[in-house]
This record gives sequence, structure tokens and C-alpha cells, in this order.
Amino acid sequence: MRPAHLMTVLDKEFLSAREGQHTPVMIWGPPGVGKSQIIGQIAERHQVPLIDIRLSQMEPSDLRGIPFRNGETVEWAVPAILPDAERHGPQGILFLDEITSATPSVSAAAYQLILDRRLGEYEIPDGWAIFAAGNRQGDRGVTYTMPAPLANRFSHFEFEVNLDDWVAWAYQHGVDDRIIAFVRFRPELLFEFDPAHNPMAFPSPRSWEFASRALHKFEHQNDVRLGTLQACVGPAAGIELNAFINNLDQLPDIDAIVRGEPVSAPKEIDLQYAVAASLVGRAIKARDSEESMEVHGNIIEYANAFPQKEMGVMLVSDMHRAIGQDIFNVPQFTKWSNAVADVMLYN
Repeated sequence: MRPAHLMTVLDKEFLSAREGQHTPVMIWGPPGVGKSQIIGQIAERHQVPLIDIRLSQMEPSDLRGIPFRNGETVEWAVPAILPDAERHGPQGILFLDEITSATPSVSAAAYQLILDRRLGEYEIPDGWAIFAAGNRQGDRGVTYTMPAPLANRFSHFEFEVNLDDWVAWAYQHGVDDRIIAFVRFRPELLFEFDPAHNPMAFPSPRSWEFASRALHKFEHQNDVRLGTLQACVGPAAGIELNAFINNLDQLPDIDAIVRGEPVSAPKEIDLQYAVAASLVGRAIKARDSEESMEVHGNIIEYANAFPQKEMGVMLVSDMHRAIGQDIFNVPQFTKWSNAVADVMLYN
């Protein structure tokens, strides 16, 4: 399931916890695609605490607690990491990360916690949702086969890497426009992982964010920039990205486009992707300014300058995902949408 749709599922499952209708969710996927991050976004959206428990680093007693004698009986000390309404709040998310890397004894300790929302005398507060994530066995991570009793305690979703969803996320989180443009230009490199070769660095949604950081740190140090990019996304992708960036000195004047001056679109397809990404970045920066309507209008007007309508559609679609419904109030939007009525705007 693509991230945008999975967000809808997780959002609904979180809200259902208060109504006693919550079903624990298990997210499957390869490393680096953003499984953990999407859980964090749900917690951030609802402004609730997120308790992230890495089961791969735990012993059974870490979940069950430690026994202690109380008179003639033995009781269990509840681990402080588990949700508590008084300490953590009435609502939140209990995230069992790396669950497929947990030893069978730890998985067994989690059975009752996941299905019955309790361990002995301890109970998970009603408003808390339970989400889990892990790698598949073919992903070359340290994984165990999920026991059937544990698997049957979840609804299961496969995390599907989606270019449009990642681009929307990347703009929201400040990923460099040049990185976004390159991934748009080479979409097959958004995620390229061959577990048979077990690479150390490879292209993934996570590593492109790392590459964006490296680009900001070492942009003007040509002797090390290539190496730092390769360290993030792998040797081949790093070389391609570095060459792409070196070619961007041929870009048209982005400031002139934003001002509404007549500027021709570049003929080279890679430069067209770079122009489109740069303009979306400018649209985001202008969103809360007094000139937002003018800037957004000039950018939409420029979308007609591309030789292929699809490039303009991509530009305006990314703008819509980035700035939301405000784009429909821009006067140039109606004229532009009529001009591309034969091309689908939204998936």
C-alpha cells in the first residue's frame, strides 16, 4: 500500500482506539523506505506521545517486568516503558519496531500485550493504538519468521514505495530541490536495493534525505562532494547525482520566472525536471508571503512553457500537494487546467 493510503489507515486506527474498535497494525517493508517515520507522522499529526520499543534489543523480562515478593505472594513490577495514562497521557501510540528481529521468546511475551492489550495485571490505556513494523525475510536483515499466533494478532500491510508520495514528503521536510529533481528524472532510483548483493549504501527514501544533508554540507568542496554522495546512495547513483548537479549551471533564470518574465524552457529533459523542482520550492517559500498569489500565478503560467504538457502537469500537481487548496484560488489555474484538460492531473 502506498504511503498516502497507509497514512489514512493508520490515522483511522489511531482514532478507533478510543472507541474500543482498534486493530493492531503490522507494516512490512524493506529497510530505508520510511516505515518508522510514517508512524512518527501520525503521532505528530495528533500531538500525542509515541513510545518506540525496539523489540530486537529486549529480553522477555523487559516486557513482562520483574517479579518481586509481596508478603506470601509474588507480583510483577510493570516496566516504565509501557504506556501509562498518568505519566504519558490518555492517548498515544505504542510502536513495536523491528518486531521481526525479536527473538521468539520476546515475541511470545508480546502476544498478550498485542491482542488483549494487557500483561498480567497491567493494561494498555484505552486511547493508545498499537502499531508494529519489520523487515521481510528476503531483505537480508536479522529476521525471524513471525509465529502464526503473533501474526494473527495484526492486520498486515505491505509498504509500497511511491514517487509522488515521497516527493510530497520531501518538499515538506526541506529535502534539497536538486535531489527531488534528480529522483523525478531517475524515478527507478528512488529505491534500488538488491538483497542478493547486500550493499552497504543504496538509494532509498531514507538515504536520499542523507544525500540532501551531504549536499548542503559539502556543496562547495568538489574534492569530497562526490564521495559523500556515494556514501549515502551508493557508487553508481552518487556519480549520476553529482553529474546531474554539475549540469545545473545551464538552468534558466528561476528568479525571472518567478517575477513573471518570459523565459524559455530548456530543451534537455533533466534540466526541465530541475526547473520544475526549483519552482515548486519557490512556491512553498512564497506560500505565506504577500506576493504568494502573484508568485504562484507566474509559476502556473510558466507550466505552459514546457514542450510536453506532462511536465507542466507534474509541476502543478507537485505544487498542489505542497501548498494545498490555495492553488485553486490562483487566477491562472483555471486557464491552465483548461489547456491541459486532456491530461490527467491527479492519480
